[in-house]
Amino acid sequence: MKPPQTTPDFAAPNTNAKLVRAISTLVRRARLDYDGFRRVCGDVRRATGLRRPPRGKRLPHVLSDDALRRFYETVERSGNLQHEIMLKLLFYTSVRVGELTAIETGDVDLDGGKIFISQGKGDKDRYILFPDTFRLTLKTHLAAHPENRYLFESRQRTKFSTRRVEQIVSEYGKAAGIEQRVHPHLFRHQMLTWLTAQGLPDAQIQLISGHASKKSLEIYQHLSLAAVKPAYQRAVKGLEV
Repeated sequence: MKPPQTTPDFAAPNTNAKLVRAISTLVRRARLDYDGFRRVCGDVRRATGLRRPPRGKRLPHVLSDDALRRFYETVERSGNLQHEIMLKLLFYTSVRVGELTAIETGDVDLDGGKIFISQGKGDKDRYILFPDTFRLTLKTHLAAHPENRYLFESRQRTKFSTRRVEQIVSEYGKAAGIEQRVHPHLFRHQMLTWLTAQGLPDAQIQLISGHASKKSLEIYQHLSLAAVKPAYQRAVKGLEV
């Protein structure tokens, strides 16, 4: 007895092509424009109960402790003090690169240990914190550049472009022998992952990071799972099930 024939896998593209041609013919006959076609698609989704599949979350790749150390050692050896201060502030504060380049000297509150971010992502104002141990560094930098409007300025006496900061970070990453792509936003991931691993509550991290919602922080909770793995393994070692 012969086994029942099944439709080969390569038949699906042919079916899809036929369906696309049929839909295209109907759209032309109905003389639908783009907005009209979108409305029809919406009606079809509601009538059939179709739902978009959930989008998977891509976990950001953070640097290993060794790579992070090599990166900043390379920056320090360069002898460019402004680069060193700027890139350390980028990491310490988890600030976005566009927010970093827009910081003006008057935005820095040395006594309060915070920096005002004017119209950050979503046109929202907020404050970011910096370590107490970094206060003297910022104070010295400000004193050395009393004529600056922006905290960090290029040789042309203008603020750095985000593209230029991206280039600087990338160049130091390559000089440090780091194979993965190193970019400014990576240091934001790095710090927020670290804070999550240290057990800071979501509400506190949300204030530090400037995220719009706690939902945005779930990605860092997944990443920090690696930090609790050794303790977890010790805890379950004595279980008898």
